[in-house]
Amino acid sequence: MTLTAERTHRPAAGHRGGGRGGGWQRRETLMLMLPALVPVLVFSVGPLLYGIFLAFTDARSGRNAVTSFVGLSNFGDLLADGDFWASFRIGLVWAVSVTVLQFLASLGLALLLNENLRFRSFARVLALVPWAMPPVVIGLMWRLVYHPNAGILNSVLQDAGLLDHNVDWLNDFSLALPAVIVVGIWTGMPQTTVVLLAGLQNVPKELHEAGHMDGASTFRRFWSITLPQLRPVIVTITSLDFVWNINQFGLVYVLTQGGPGGQTRLPMLFAYEEAFRYGFFGYAATLGVAFVIVVLALLSIYIGRQMREAN
Repeated sequence: MTLTAERTHRPAAGHRGGGRGGGWQRRETLMLMLPALVPVLVFSVGPLLYGIFLAFTDARSGRNAVTSFVGLSNFGDLLADGDFWASFRIGLVWAVSVTVLQFLASLGLALLLNENLRFRSFARVLALVPWAMPPVVIGLMWRLVYHPNAGILNSVLQDAGLLDHNVDWLNDFSLALPAVIVVGIWTGMPQTTVVLLAGLQNVPKELHEAGHMDGASTFRRFWSITLPQLRPVIVTITSLDFVWNINQFGLVYVLTQGGPGGQTRLPMLFAYEEAFRYGFFGYAATLGVAFVIVVLALLSIYIGRQMREAN
């Protein structure tokens, strides 16, 4: 009985050392994470917090410039800035147009690449080419395509009899933004296509076979089976595409630098000019903070609506 009582009340070896072992494991895990956390804190969190701080100051360029805390004054100036609202409108047109058209084109390409066609693997590799190119290279390439005198686009359209004169696509007030939107669609199609293709390959084939046996047409199966199955993927990729597109800078800067006459000046280009052309760092930081709030609000509305429809 004594031995039994002793064994009953004796703590297990793992439990006895669990507290000390668990603490050591947590410290060891933290030490292993430090090399990854330090760059994130230094290059992401730190600048983010500093940018939020600058949004409430009148920070300017200049060796002897004095920075003062101005509270919400910058936000008031932002609401009264017509140039900002014009840039915001252009940014919304750009982001919505590129996101929607890019999704439609990518969905069609993904459906095509999902079929058992000849040279399908080669076609998939070609579809990824824009993804492998830096935005600066893409911008320079499309500047050559749109060149008014030596551009291939004018040559092709004139040979086809659709044009009788050279068009300066990137310097025309009515054509510059649509021309840039086309480049944005072409640039962002690969990642959207890859994500949608992965979603298509996860749609159970049994559902399509059952629909086919019930006499459903190809379009009916696509509308009633494929799209509902792709809804989570569609919501995710379109949300990410919208964020990427509305924060676009490098591609449009190389193409037009915001011209002509501000017709392609996206919000990030406007913030860049305020900071590095005019030296208003505090006001530019306010633009960034305000834009993050607006984008998060728009995404919350969109994702919330999609989730309610899905439920």
